Amino acid sequence: MLSLNTILSILLLFIPVSIAGHFLEWGSALIFITACLGIIPLAAWMGTATEEIAVVLGPSLGGLLNATFGNATELIIALVALNAGLVDVVKASITGSIIGNLLLVMGFSMLLGGLRYKEQEFQPIVARVNASSMNLAVIALLLPTAVDYTSTGIDEATIQRLSIAVAVVLIAVYGLTLLFSMKTHAYLYDVALAEQDLVELAEANLAEESPEHKVNLPLWVGVLLGATLLVAVESELLVTTLEEATSQLGLTALFTGVILVPIIGNAAEHATAVTVAMKNKMDLSVSVALGSSLQIALFVAPVLVLAGWILGKPMDLDFNPFELVAVAVSVLIANSISSDGRSNWLEGTLLLAAYVVLGFAFYFHPVIEGIG
Repeated sequence: MLSLNTILSILLLFIPVSIAGHFLEWGSALIFITACLGIIPLAAWMGTATEEIAVVLGPSLGGLLNATFGNATELIIALVALNAGLVDVVKASITGSIIGNLLLVMGFSMLLGGLRYKEQEFQPIVARVNASSMNLAVIALLLPTAVDYTSTGIDEATIQRLSIAVAVVLIAVYGLTLLFSMKTHAYLYDVALAEQDLVELAEANLAEESPEHKVNLPLWVGVLLGATLLVAVESELLVTTLEEATSQLGLTALFTGVILVPIIGNAAEHATAVTVAMKNKMDLSVSVALGSSLQIALFVAPVLVLAGWILGKPMDLDFNPFELVAVAVSVLIANSISSDGRSNWLEGTLLLAAYVVLGFAFYFHPVIEGIG
């Protein structure tokens, strides 16, 4: 059976294939698929490089680096799509990332971990703090849409100004959550254990290392910069072919944004959460899944709103109501299942079932105005 490291190495081959396909005009569908596959190993290398650099920087700066680059791949894809004017796809990818982390990632983690260990435990206080923050995020994402639907004659400029104000508040809250988790209440999160697990995982992903593991800082900084640059290139290929490719593949841009793009951008992080869950480190697995959702809602979405304002693109927090319903349902069931600090395979199955049902709903959802 192929190891994860081997699979990621094989997927690297799709990077030159996608670039060659662009210059040789092989067709949108082929370029789109190969670009998607090429982004997956690059996201993994970005994650590994970030973890290695974090070891050198120490607990505080290392934790901040991990928090900042946790969803860097998806942020790059979203920025490229935003610059191309695919605002609805960007919004769909935001909601899709939240749904995917809460239901797909945590579901697989609880299922596969629960099959190996009868019952697993994690810090309930962390789950409760994240649940409260996610509830705030859902309210913040809901309000601009509610204002739009309950007001007559309100223009896009007003909604965008409201979204910018909400985005500033969310970024401030995100900064406070980092201060809470890494400084004032770090003992609740068992930071030392989490960092040790991340270092062990980084070493395992790289291949067998000598007993005295020393981080080559210039090398990993170069890897991080190089992977980031290649992700930007592959994202450009993905975005430029997205509309035509999804049409050829029989998919709507809504389904692509909510389901496919988040899975591609977060594939490596998803694998990390499931891997550590199968090693009975459910604390770290839940932290990855919930933390990533929280980062999307409190940091990535607001940054994209501000970036849209700077780029002159009409990016706001006025979402498709069906997407908000899906996010609210995901937060509700994830909070309900994680609140007791225990998990088993059945709870993982319930989360996956919810994700599959939502996936079907998005697949059969008619194309909304402005995308597809």
